[in-house]
Amino acid sequence: MATAPAVPAGSNTVNPFIVADAAGDLIEFLVAVFDAEDVPEARTLDTDGLILHAELRIGDSTVTVADRKPAWPFTPSLIRVYVDDVEAVLARAEKLGGRIVTRPTDFFGDTLARFQDPASNLWWVYRHDPGAAQDWSGDAEGWSETEESADWSAFATPELEYLHSSLDEAMSAIRDTRAAG
Repeated sequence: MATAPAVPAGSNTVNPFIVADAAGDLIEFLVAVFDAEDVPEARTLDTDGLILHAELRIGDSTVTVADRKPAWPFTPSLIRVYVDDVEAVLARAEKLGGRIVTRPTDFFGDTLARFQDPASNLWWVYRHDPGAAQDWSGDAEGWSETEESADWSAFATPELEYLHSSLDEAMSAIRDTRAAG
């Protein structure tokens, strides 16, 4: 097994970076939804007044957020977060303008839900159940690299069908907010 590289305090090997219109509003949203900690000393404004770099601590992870510059493309993020209470996170997200994409659904023993934030980022929200049986081993009940089960529908359930269709619908509906006006 590979060892993890050295990282600065507060960082992990992989740290998401979200670029969004109205980054300040997104930061407030994430602080309220995930009880994230805004790291004020990390906040850097560019000469145009836009946020160039801000950091949020969500659990043991760092998420960096910046404003999208006028010439930058629309790049919504897709982020996976583990939480203790999926329903509470969804309720806070919806109350603050988020859109529920996927209701809480059993996913290999865990609970998975999704929401879209007001900046069009999609959040996979999981509650992990360490006691649940989770089979990713490659047999007919789990993920496999074999030719006969390479198509996920070989082990599809109504729950997996719902997870797939709700994601497909959400991804198909994403539009650049600047282009909408």
